[in-house]
Amino acid sequence: MSRHRALRTKVKRGIAKWPVALVALVALLVLGYLGYTWVSALVDKRAAAQAGDCRQGEASLRVAATPSVAEAVKQVAEAWARQRPVVYDHCIRVEVQSVDSEEVLKGLTQSWDEAKLGARPQAWIPDSTLWANRMAAQNRALLGAQPVSIAASPVLLALPQDGATALQTAVGFRWTDLPDVTTGDNGWERFGKPEWGAFRVAMPDPTTNPATAMAIQSALAGASPDGKGPVTTDMLGLEPVKATLTKLVASKPAGATPATTWAALSALADKPEVNAAGFSAVPVFEVDLYRHNTGKDSGTAPLQPLYGVAAGGPSPVADFPFVPLSGDWVDEAPGRAAQLFREFLTEPDQQKTLAAAGLRVPATTERPKPSPGIRWSTMTDKLTPADETTAQQISATWATADDGQVVSVLVDSSESMNQDGGEGRSRLQWVKQALSGQVSRSLSGSLGLWEYSQSIDGDKPYRKVVGTGPVVVQRQALLDGVGGLEPRTGAQLYSSVAALYEDAVKNFQQGKKNRIVVLTDGPNDGGLSLADLKAKLAAAKQADHDVEISFIAIGPSPDRAPLQEIARSYGGSVSVATDGRGVDAALAQLLSADG
Repeated sequence: MSRHRALRTKVKRGIAKWPVALVALVALLVLGYLGYTWVSALVDKRAAAQAGDCRQGEASLRVAATPSVAEAVKQVAEAWARQRPVVYDHCIRVEVQSVDSEEVLKGLTQSWDEAKLGARPQAWIPDSTLWANRMAAQNRALLGAQPVSIAASPVLLALPQDGATALQTAVGFRWTDLPDVTTGDNGWERFGKPEWGAFRVAMPDPTTNPATAMAIQSALAGASPDGKGPVTTDMLGLEPVKATLTKLVASKPAGATPATTWAALSALADKPEVNAAGFSAVPVFEVDLYRHNTGKDSGTAPLQPLYGVAAGGPSPVADFPFVPLSGDWVDEAPGRAAQLFREFLTEPDQQKTLAAAGLRVPATTERPKPSPGIRWSTMTDKLTPADETTAQQISATWATADDGQVVSVLVDSSESMNQDGGEGRSRLQWVKQALSGQVSRSLSGSLGLWEYSQSIDGDKPYRKVVGTGPVVVQRQALLDGVGGLEPRTGAQLYSSVAALYEDAVKNFQQGKKNRIVVLTDGPNDGGLSLADLKAKLAAAKQADHDVEISFIAIGPSPDRAPLQEIARSYGGSVSVATDGRGVDAALAQLLSADG
């Protein structure tokens, strides 16, 4: 038996080879077919692109670009068009609109004027991320993706030739010296010219003039740990930083400061003697000074160029971000095309086109010639910019620093404000943080605090917590009032807005911007109807007492349509904070806006 078992164990059973061969053959055929299909699709796609045979027709990518860079971006768009780009079976045509960033921001966040500006853009190239931050503070949903810089331009001080020579021969002048140099009547003594008197720097509104905003950040950066920035929210509450801001505000030129950087440049060019324009210098982006001196902005070069001086220390820099936009007008093909065009803008050949327009790019150190008044100094160190919330807060502090605003704040204290506002904190807690910060940072101006819910002052749904008055006088009362806000029942919004508006008109302060800011997270619940509110507001309105009404809508619940209707009718705006974390930036942006 054991022998038979032993014999059986020596028997080897072979595996037939033809099934293996068949499987291998089938696998090769499948792989071959897939490879053929992929190659054919690739060839077809390239052929379609080369022949312009786009199955889905043509699609437009509209790009709104600040005038500083618009012409160069048009040239890059023409270069891209020669490659016949195809996205999702659409032939892409790029349309570049030269539009001031302030107009783009207003159009996107309020109402886009197609008759004036054309169709809304799917991408935006402003001169600074500060514009994208302002847009996000009002409505973050408009931001399609994180902005990416395509070029840069440092901030210079623009002066007539004699003044520039004096600054350039002085030793060690830095941006952080500005507050002290511009204070008093003998600032030019610092530069060896005591006979010239005061050194005054025009600072057009930093909310709409990013060169000013970046110069202010540089002046404040000395308070940061390494002197290079960034300026932070916590720093803005420090007394030395507040003192620096106070000095800068106090050093504004006598008389009206030019509204824009361009207006300041024109004033200096028209009166080239030192201080003849009423001020000595103005912060400007290098590319804009180049355009001014060569006549690219106006078509005619000035008789005498202005000269750019790079102050010492970390350089404040404009970053010219490419900002993809999001909205119901941004289809899939243009949205993807925006990303591809942004990538094309950063290719070396296209970067040279931007450099030829006076911008700084990584791909080349070539500079346009001639370039009168520009030295193209090497940037050895860049200022680290403030984050988006802090940047808004700086502008808001500046806007309220000259006692020019009278602000009455109405806070929703209904139960819904106790809902989660992000990071484990309620919406009301985020509102209280934003308001407390604004009160603490304010250098001057007037501020009042109201709250609304339902029957919180007898049968009234609103309560005047702190009457509107000078912040420096009632700072602690305002902080205590904000700290005492607690969620309640009900939300009679319209009745409360009507009461506050009547109070604001009654106590209107001439010569100042009078405004109401309403922070709400839900619809009106009882009391006046919308029609009643509009009637009440119309009855209280006075021709020479313009009181602006603006809203910050928190979360997804507020019915924005009636808020927008009221805001438009009374010169205000509606900002959207998707949760409590966006309130701080939204409030700062609103207070810094000119209305």
